[in-house]
Amino acid sequence: MRSAPTILHLDMDAFYASVEQASKPSLRGKAVVVGGLGPRGVVATASYEARVFGVHSAMPMGQARRLAPNAAYLVPRFALYRSISEQVMTLLRALSPLVEPLSLDEAFVDLEAGDTAWDERSARLVGTKLRADIRAVTGLTGSVGLAASKMLAKIASEQAKPDGLVVIEPGTERAMLEPMPVRTLPGVGPATGDHLRRAGIHTVGEIAEAGEDELVRLLGKAHGHALFAMALARDERPVVAERETKSVSVEDTYDVDIHDRVRVGMEVQRLADRCVRRLRGAGLSGRTIVLKVRRYDFSTLTRSETLRGPTDDPAVVREAAARLLDSVDTTGGVRLLGVGVSGLADYTQEDLFAQAAGAGAGEETPEAEEPAEEKAVARQEAAAERRWPAGHDVRHAEFGHGWVQGSGLGRVTVRFETPESGPGRVKTFRVDDPELEPADPLPLVSLPPGAGRPTEASGPPDTWTP
Repeated sequence: MRSAPTILHLDMDAFYASVEQASKPSLRGKAVVVGGLGPRGVVATASYEARVFGVHSAMPMGQARRLAPNAAYLVPRFALYRSISEQVMTLLRALSPLVEPLSLDEAFVDLEAGDTAWDERSARLVGTKLRADIRAVTGLTGSVGLAASKMLAKIASEQAKPDGLVVIEPGTERAMLEPMPVRTLPGVGPATGDHLRRAGIHTVGEIAEAGEDELVRLLGKAHGHALFAMALARDERPVVAERETKSVSVEDTYDVDIHDRVRVGMEVQRLADRCVRRLRGAGLSGRTIVLKVRRYDFSTLTRSETLRGPTDDPAVVREAAARLLDSVDTTGGVRLLGVGVSGLADYTQEDLFAQAAGAGAGEETPEAEEPAEEKAVARQEAAAERRWPAGHDVRHAEFGHGWVQGSGLGRVTVRFETPESGPGRVKTFRVDDPELEPADPLPLVSLPPGAGRPTEASGPPDTWTP
C-alpha cells in the first residue's frame, strides 16, 4: 500500500436520476426514479429524494411505485448518459494515464502515475478541482474518495456521498475501519454478512480480531484470506487502465411468463444470435456457452457447456444453447432468459466444429423466424413504446423542446422546458400529432464559444478527514 492518498475514486451522485433532474427543471428537488417501467421492470437509479422513501437500485419497479407513488418514473436515456460519462472520463484522463472505469458513473484514477499528486495536500487539491470541473462541464455532482489503495478510496467516496470529498490519510486506516459494519468491505454481501453475524462478527474490527484461521474455517480459503487482508486495510491491487472483458451476454425479461416450450426455444435462439453479433462486434470469440433461465417462482438456473476451442459461429452457439435448454424444466413458465459466451479469445478455431446440424464448419444456419403476424404486432408495439417513452425528448413545431410526462389512450402529455429554463408548461396531444416528433437531448450546460475545461476550482468543497 502507498504512503500517500494518491488513489482517487470518483462516484457520480445518483447519476441517471441526477442527469434527468438537471435536464428537467420541474423535477429538481423532487423524487425521480429511472428504470424499466413495465411490470417486470427494475430501478436503475433513484434520486436522493426518492431514497428517503426506501427506493433503491435493483428494486422491482412495482415495489418502488408502492413506496413512492408520487415520484416521477422515467425510461433511461443511455445515449445521453454515455455522452456525459465520456465528458467526465475526459476530465479524469487529463489527471493520469491510469484511469480504470468501473461503469458509466464510477472510476479509479492513479494520481501518482500522472504526477498530479504525491502527498495528502496535493491529492486533496486535485480532488477539489475535479469536483468543481465536473460541476462546470456537466452541471452534476460527484463524490470523491482519496486513499492509499483502491478499497479504501472506494470506501472514502461512499463516506463522501453526496457531493463531498473524503481523504483517508495513511496511518489512520485501521482506526477508521474498525467500527464499520462488515458489509462495508467489498465482496461482503447479504449472505456473507449473515454468516459472519451468526458467528458473532459484526464489525470490521471483529473480523480482524477473529483471525485468519477462523475466517478460513467460516468462509473457505480464498474468501477467508481475502477478507482478513481487507480488514487489516491491505489492498495491493493496481489501477488498470484497460479492464479485460471476461464474458459477453444478452438477456431479456418478459412482461408475461412464457409457457410455450417452442416459444422458449425460439427466444433462446434469438438471444444466441444477438450474443454472437455482440461478440463479433468486439472482435472476440469464446469457448464456454452459458444459458440463464429465471423461472416463474424467481428461481434462477445457469447451465454451461465448454467447447473444444473458441468460436463466433452463430450456428454453434445456437446449438449449444439449445442443448443446454434441454436440461432445464420450464413447465411452470419463464420470466427471464439469457445467453452468454465466456472463455474469450481474439481468434477462432472453426475447423474444430461441425456441430450445426446439416452445416459444415463455419457455416451459418438461417435465423429462427417468428410468424409474420407476431413479428408485425411486436414491431407495432415496440414502435409505440419507443416513440413516446416517459422522460424522453420531443420537439413541437409551435411550443419547442420538451419531454414526455406520459402517454396512453392515444394521447401523449409533454412538459415544455429546457435545462436552462424554469419549470415549463404542460400540454397534451394526440400520439399521431404531425407537429410533435422525437428529439435529441439538449446539453445540460451551455459553455461559451471556445470555452474549454475549467482551470480554477470554484469555492471550497465540503470535506471531511477521519
